[in-house]
Amino acid sequence: MRLPLAFISLLLLASPVIADDLDDFIRDQLRKRHVPGLSIAIIQNGKIVKAQTYGFADKKGTIPLTTATLFQAGSISKSVAAVGALYLTEAGKLSLDEDVNVKLRTWKVPENEFTKDKKVTLRGLLSHTTGLTVHGFPGYEVGKSIATVPQILDGVAPANTAPVRVDFVPGTKWRYSGGGYTVMQQLMLDVTGKPFPQFMQETVLTSLGMTESTYQQPLPADKAKRTARGYYGDRSDVKGRWHLYPEMAAAGLWTTPSDLARFAIGIQQALAGKSGAVLSQQMTKQMLTDQKDNDGLGVFLQGEGHTMRFGHGGRDEGFDAQFTAGAETGQGVAIMINANDNSRMMSRIVDAVAKHYNWPDYTTTKVAERKAVAVDAKALASYEGRYEFANNRMITFITDKGRLATLVDGFADEEFVSETPTRFVSVDRDAYLTFAPDDTGKITGLVFKQGKEERTIPRIGPLLNTLKPSQDPDADRTRQIETALKASIQGGKSVAHVPGISPGARRDFAGGVPELAGLKSIAFISHEDVKNYGIERHDGKVSQILNYKLTTDKASKYILVYLTSDGLVTDFDVVDK
Repeated sequence: MRLPLAFISLLLLASPVIADDLDDFIRDQLRKRHVPGLSIAIIQNGKIVKAQTYGFADKKGTIPLTTATLFQAGSISKSVAAVGALYLTEAGKLSLDEDVNVKLRTWKVPENEFTKDKKVTLRGLLSHTTGLTVHGFPGYEVGKSIATVPQILDGVAPANTAPVRVDFVPGTKWRYSGGGYTVMQQLMLDVTGKPFPQFMQETVLTSLGMTESTYQQPLPADKAKRTARGYYGDRSDVKGRWHLYPEMAAAGLWTTPSDLARFAIGIQQALAGKSGAVLSQQMTKQMLTDQKDNDGLGVFLQGEGHTMRFGHGGRDEGFDAQFTAGAETGQGVAIMINANDNSRMMSRIVDAVAKHYNWPDYTTTKVAERKAVAVDAKALASYEGRYEFANNRMITFITDKGRLATLVDGFADEEFVSETPTRFVSVDRDAYLTFAPDDTGKITGLVFKQGKEERTIPRIGPLLNTLKPSQDPDADRTRQIETALKASIQGGKSVAHVPGISPGARRDFAGGVPELAGLKSIAFISHEDVKNYGIERHDGKVSQILNYKLTTDKASKYILVYLTSDGLVTDFDVVDK
């Protein structure tokens, strides 16, 4: 979707008269990615030195953002909630290494073979090492029935996610679990006897000066008036402006970048042993200690020593957020946008902030000016298509003004210029693509190189809008796939009992797949044989990729359906081209 010229003009008019190169960079990123609005707060020497907004609370450009505009923080909610749990630990009401079932009253973690010798602990909940399931939550559409926390934990109606259960021995490995933080929410409620938003307001938010923030779901009317409207990756509206998240500790915080910056400063001050902090210096050191795989207690860690940083990313339906801060350097940044953006935009902005404010030991690549050599248009077009960058991570290349560019959310993103007819380099970083035609001249993959990393990435197919539909060789199979996809929209019992889905997809689609909402039909276009490419989706080894035209009650798109060797659907990707 292209934003109207009037919107872009308003975006420019809303900008301050005086802008530095960082402002210009951020505005350029928003224009490029068609993001309606962004709010940022930057920390230097332990203080907020810049709090600024760009763009609007809605894509129509009618409501300019302000630094008080509220955004959903997504999983950054976990970091703030973690401080509340650690406060209760210091108060003697919780213990980091005690079986959580000792203090849980309303609901308890079901015992099974995995918890026989190792129990679920608060430390494990905070560091994603308990073996608990359910990665994240889609939230609830405004006006629809909302599940209670016990219903969510047991996966019973009207909950829209699977039951939260232990499926590997606690402490043996790391796996992200929003379900674990929802167990923590119930634990905190049981030991305090207070509603979670009230406890967090009294104990953490007010103490840290996070005066705009709240965990209340739904929002009180005065705060609801000051929110941004959320937009999906294709920049379509989130119905009802946003979703509701009773999974408050995992995803329910409404806040601003300035309040997130105050949160980061509070952690920095606590670590320095300053008075008035929510947590003691010793507890803060535990919070910022790697438990497993660079995960502390509620935050992720980067680097070590004096320049170690802590932070977290967040996504709710229609909102993305990110914060990172130096544990000892007194620097940091918090960024929030009212869109789901799957590009590298947020990390590029963090890099630009680090460069602008000279963060110590922060590696930013100085990219030399790229000089392109001419490439035959037909050869350039042959590189277009989709490649399996990593398991469950596809990357798409299109041609754009004589260059290659990644296609993300339907918009051109990272540009690559040609050094030779088969070798391309990013204009943003030292990342290289080398295309390797086979004996027939067909492009079957590329070699990706960045720093010491170098690997071959298989090509999984062309852009679907370049193909003419062929006759469906197996109409019964298509009908079965369509039935499986429609069941996946609902999740729960629907996906549990429908035939034709791999065990991994059945597990991971249990919460439903809103990307397919409104699906009416699919029509066969083509197929790709990829059985020797090493592609794996949701624990299923992919043998074939079937390409279809997808019709929903809103639009026509395309869908790639991934099948195992025994014909089971193990994943799908909805694409624009």
